[in-house]
Amino acid sequence: MRLRALLETDALGLRLLGGDEELDRSVRGVMTTDLRDPSRYLTGGELVLTGLAWHRDAEDSEPFVRILAGAGVAGLAAGEAELGAIPADLVEACGRHRLPLFAVHETVAFATITEHVVRQVSGERAGDLAAVVDRHRRLMTSGPAGGGPEVVLDLLGSDLDLHAWVLSPTGRQIAGAGAPLSAPAGAELAGLHLAAVRSGRRAPHRVTVGGVTYSLFPIRNNGRGAVPASRDVRESVLSDWLLAVEADASDWPAARLDLLQGVTQLIAVERDRRDAARTVRRRLAQEVLELVQAGAAPAEIAARLRVAAPVLLPGLGTTPHWQVVVARVEWDEGAPGGTGSPIAAGPAAQALLEEILVDPAVTGPDSSDRIAVAHTGEEAIALVPLPALSDARPEGEERDAEAGPALHADALLAAVRAPLSAGLADDGRLTLGVSASVHSPEGLRGALEEARHARRVAAARPGRVCAAGHHELASHVLLLPFVPDDVRRAFTARLLDPLRDYDRRHRAELIPTLEAFLDCDGSWTRCAARLHLHVNTLRYRVGRIEQLTGRDLSRLEDKLDFFLALRMS
Repeated sequence: MRLRALLETDALGLRLLGGDEELDRSVRGVMTTDLRDPSRYLTGGELVLTGLAWHRDAEDSEPFVRILAGAGVAGLAAGEAELGAIPADLVEACGRHRLPLFAVHETVAFATITEHVVRQVSGERAGDLAAVVDRHRRLMTSGPAGGGPEVVLDLLGSDLDLHAWVLSPTGRQIAGAGAPLSAPAGAELAGLHLAAVRSGRRAPHRVTVGGVTYSLFPIRNNGRGAVPASRDVRESVLSDWLLAVEADASDWPAARLDLLQGVTQLIAVERDRRDAARTVRRRLAQEVLELVQAGAAPAEIAARLRVAAPVLLPGLGTTPHWQVVVARVEWDEGAPGGTGSPIAAGPAAQALLEEILVDPAVTGPDSSDRIAVAHTGEEAIALVPLPALSDARPEGEERDAEAGPALHADALLAAVRAPLSAGLADDGRLTLGVSASVHSPEGLRGALEEARHARRVAAARPGRVCAAGHHELASHVLLLPFVPDDVRRAFTARLLDPLRDYDRRHRAELIPTLEAFLDCDGSWTRCAARLHLHVNTLRYRVGRIEQLTGRDLSRLEDKLDFFLALRMS
């Protein structure tokens, strides 16, 4: 049963004092205590009843609540018979630890609450336990021995009438039983799951999408779905799959939750098996990358590519073109919640890039069988083959030179930006760069440097998830992010501070006038019309700008200086 059900039972006389966002916690038992440290008697999931005999002063509340929260209790109900009003320090401590707190009216005996909880929980367990144990045995003996996650999900549907889907961290459907989830729903579920994991909430996570309630279970092969204390959750949060079940699991008995945890472990084993199958592709990518970075002869790189092409593009009879994609995941080392140890971002970036390069409309775990991704340090590098085209090309379809449809940086991240931003939270960034396509081994080194440079351009932009492509390397604007901060500040201050000071004193709007004048390519009539000014007024303002700065806006060099200063400010 859930805490919400207790609050809605008038006969129990419970009044909520804090923790309304946690009312969907499952209650698996009840315990009455006035011990200062009842931890030895707690197993998790209890509603703890206390008469507050342990409370002597304000300093007692914090350690008591910390012990309850650490033990995983569902909530705390404090009686008003001993002290009258519940102490404010207890309310504040429960708020800090996100522990729901109830006040029990002095006319209600703890025995009444205990009897109600025991009766509800025992009835649920008696009606469900035998069936769940039998289903658990069937699932464990019928698990995927090469049959894929669909085998387990089909059994969940047939035996427990549960609709479930396995999703990637970007929300792409890996497997499902019944009707597939829509792409927007999958992305939203993935984002909610990643946000819950980053906030430290205990699984399963109850969410609502499109008016439908889902329970989200992390898929990790470590027994109970919890990241070990010694491991930083950020190392795997962007690569783990999740199980989305169309049901509210917050009031399920322990036996049924154990069943679903067993299901996630079975799928995790299958995930490990699929990852092992990628070893050959990853090794090929690593070998080619090492040759390219070492400056090996084109003939040697070409020989290695001839080995890689049949693996990445089976059945292809012609030499493909190639694109290089570079991705980097970076974490703020000083962010709270980490372990203090360096975060291994390279493997996570590798798994994430393999996922990003899959068409989001494609389902199934084997969709990346033509993607080779290596990693060096915190950087993941993908070698993406593009089949060479015949002369017959579909009319209107965009092509890159003589290769197949080329990858575009913004398109790669369009469908996955929202969920990944949730996983990166406030302390992580994903940046990605895409090269142009090349048709020979001689071009791979240049393509790698081009992709790395594009990624650095993306890294200079604001936002948690950013990308840049090779086409963006042809503009002077790309130089601006690489100007040292002290040079930027000095340059912009010298040109723009006199105008800002004048605007503050006289409200003259010289800065907006300068921006509009440059945007109109120095056209007096167009700029005056845009600013709704008389041309003579515009000429006066431009003259004042020139007087304050000592520049001449009729000269191309001075126009360019002002343009760059505005861009860097």
